[in-house]
Amino acid sequence: MRFDVISIFPDMIWSGVREGVCGRALSAGKYQLKVWNPRDFTTDRYQTVDDRPYGGGPGMVMKYQPLADAIAAARTPQARVVYLSPQGQTLTQRIVEDRVNRQTPLILVAGRYEGIDQRFIDQVCDEEWSLGDYILSGGELAALVVIDAMVRLLPGVLGHHQSAAQDSHSTGLLDCPHYTRPEQVAGQVVPDVLLSGDHQAISDWRRKQALLQTYKKRPDLLLTVDLSARDKAWLMEFTQNDTKVKL
Repeated sequence: MRFDVISIFPDMIWSGVREGVCGRALSAGKYQLKVWNPRDFTTDRYQTVDDRPYGGGPGMVMKYQPLADAIAAARTPQARVVYLSPQGQTLTQRIVEDRVNRQTPLILVAGRYEGIDQRFIDQVCDEEWSLGDYILSGGELAALVVIDAMVRLLPGVLGHHQSAAQDSHSTGLLDCPHYTRPEQVAGQVVPDVLLSGDHQAISDWRRKQALLQTYKKRPDLLLTVDLSARDKAWLMEFTQNDTKVKL
């Protein structure tokens, strides 16, 4: 999979992908990454990429031409240009999985300052994605989140092929609790079922816990999940009892 990032701070991108899963995957050739600095596509001696907004107001606005020229240099066949913006569609696990399955090349535009000239968004960008209803100083951190979320789903990137499949949101539910050694910590013990060696019982417990965690923390997600009859029966138990019940 290929990522191109348009950013006036390319070192932020490179420093963010050098470590951990993304760093190992990049070294192994699991994905391609190139960062393009709009300043390299300016024509004035000061490499100006921003200017004052028409109509007045605070802040500066990123100019159309340096960004458009950077996109033209980065563009490959089938690539989608994504502007990372608080006004965009909220990024979800389903979007992430869909783009990874399609192996869609992405050009991620990391904005700065007060924003980007609207004509660039209208004419050049294919989509807008948001991480949530809050504001960052720039789009570089959002670009790194997108890259990390997608790279970890690429074949051979994670140590165990089921690691990504069992994460929160991968099934539409939150993840179940996890435990490791020692068996007792601060007066709490590992649930007996996890020590039983009964794989079916463990699988059922984990599914119940995922449903319970979702019911308690993000009940809105249950409206979008395809639930089995057994799932619905377990949920009925939760609603009829104290939400703090331990299964």
